[in-house]
Amino acid sequence: MLLAFTWWSVLLYTKNRDAFRAKSEFLKIMMVVKKEITTDEQFLLSPVYYDLHRSYKRQEWMIMGEAVVFVISLVIGMWFINRGYNNQINSARQRRNFLLSITHELKSPIASIKLVLETVKKRTLPKEKVDKLATSAIQEADRLNTLVNDLLLAAKIETAYQPVMESLELGEILENVVAKLKVKFPEVQFEVSIPEEQVLLQGDQLGISSTFINLLENAVKYSSKPAQIRASIQQSKKQIKIEVADQGIGISDAEKKKVFKQFYRVGSEDTRKTKGTGLGLFIVDQIVKAHQGQIDVKDNQPQGTVFIITLPVNKTIDELIESR
Repeated sequence: MLLAFTWWSVLLYTKNRDAFRAKSEFLKIMMVVKKEITTDEQFLLSPVYYDLHRSYKRQEWMIMGEAVVFVISLVIGMWFINRGYNNQINSARQRRNFLLSITHELKSPIASIKLVLETVKKRTLPKEKVDKLATSAIQEADRLNTLVNDLLLAAKIETAYQPVMESLELGEILENVVAKLKVKFPEVQFEVSIPEEQVLLQGDQLGISSTFINLLENAVKYSSKPAQIRASIQQSKKQIKIEVADQGIGISDAEKKKVFKQFYRVGSEDTRKTKGTGLGLFIVDQIVKAHQGQIDVKDNQPQGTVFIITLPVNKTIDELIESR
């Protein structure tokens, strides 16, 4: 198409020049017959030739301008098509990876629970052993329940997620989440910093709890052992600031904005070895936006990542719903 546009421009430009020469020769002959001129110089200096020359020059510029517009339009169109194609390829790849990861995430706890039940059924075990197996099965069931809740929440966010606003005490929610994670990850060191006074927010309890869980579990997942996770809440007159920091592998600058996309996972070999579906940070981002907040990603020092959530304060339930 580019070659066709180029050939069309050259051909039209040539035809325009031929038409100008033919018409100028015709006018010259007519003026000689009428004895209005006697030399070529007089013809070139005549107003008739000047008007004709200016008219055809304008047409030449018009042809060149149209050619440039066509080429630019073609290039822009090719760029949009290429971008759309790449987006479709990346989307298909992410969905395929999601299906593979979700299959593993579902099969693993189911297989563990099934193994525990078969072991208890076939063998007579001491109470200590049964209790240990039961605890393991409960943990796998909790893991499966969390995964299903994330899937349901992600589906609601895309279609009809309506946060149920109520008065929440963020410090209490964070402490409850950390207490559950300490049982799940006893080897991880959690450091929690919250103000002495209550930090109240009009928000969705399920959404806020899911935000804390996803950020803290991600911090554990991408940290080397022994993991050290820091979570803090700060409040000012205008905003609430929540930070979750780890000392893990970190996130490159090129991927800091991509991590909040649905099904996206950081592409290094280290992160591909970790479990996950690529939904956690997507859910966190959407929940924060539903609460009129903002989430940012920064590098931790000396290493790792810090997720910073900023939420507005002093808004009633009606104001939050109206702003949505």
